[in-house]
Amino acid sequence: MPRMTCHASHDVAQAYQYCLRIARAHYENFPVASRLLRRELRAPIAAIYAFARHADDLADEGDAPPETRLKKLDAWETLLKRCLEQRVEHPVFLALGDTIRQHQLPVEPLFDLLVAFRMDVSIHRYATRQELAFYCRHSANPIGRLMLALHGIDNGRAIACSDALCTALQLTNFWQDLSIDRQRGRHYLPDEWQAEDVDTPEALKTALQCAIAWTESFYRQGAQLLPMLPLRLRLQAAATLHGGRSILRRVEACPDPLHQRPRLSRADWRGMAPRILFDALVPIRHKEARA
Repeated sequence: MPRMTCHASHDVAQAYQYCLRIARAHYENFPVASRLLRRELRAPIAAIYAFARHADDLADEGDAPPETRLKKLDAWETLLKRCLEQRVEHPVFLALGDTIRQHQLPVEPLFDLLVAFRMDVSIHRYATRQELAFYCRHSANPIGRLMLALHGIDNGRAIACSDALCTALQLTNFWQDLSIDRQRGRHYLPDEWQAEDVDTPEALKTALQCAIAWTESFYRQGAQLLPMLPLRLRLQAAATLHGGRSILRRVEACPDPLHQRPRLSRADWRGMAPRILFDALVPIRHKEARA
């Protein structure tokens, strides 16, 4: 590999700063700004986020026809392939290519994300939960796998539990955003749960009961990931786990989720803090007890 000149190194540093600005502008959706993350990993995570953020924007781009959005996603994928082999003069791919090489990241999760964004363009309704799980496998699970890879974690059980947690979070977001997605013509409650129009209160209640029970089963498996993580990442994962489960309970209690979007307040997060700390620190106590 040729030595990087000072000028090229400066360009890569600027590219990471570009990605960090994008990530911090959307920090509520991605934990880039979190102090729980190791400092040296924040820029690489931002590069991954900027890649996914732009692709998501291409998939949802205004009133552009589907064929135009798909062509732009194809072009974005071409740049991804190119950055694996050579320097690409685009800030996102300068940073992402450097991240892939420096951390020896698997690239399949990045291509999986593009599968999900293409699905966003062409699929707005799901017949079965298996179809929805396939979407989650491409839209959410890749992020967890990349986070594990950045932390040097590659055992199969950790990956399976990470997949479950990410799927749970994606599903929770769907149920939280029913009122928003409905206006966009997107229906994520599978048809198999709906014997009649979901606008009927009783039908909606039945479908949501199925959705919440199914989602909670993923959270239970995802919770098993915590003892396998280093402390800082474990704290981040515990916070994410408790936040997701709290949102799920808010959806369950919401009187009109088709017109209201349940949220968590700062007070809610403060109330969760003791449980988050307990779940993050208990594995340490167990290790000390066995020593």
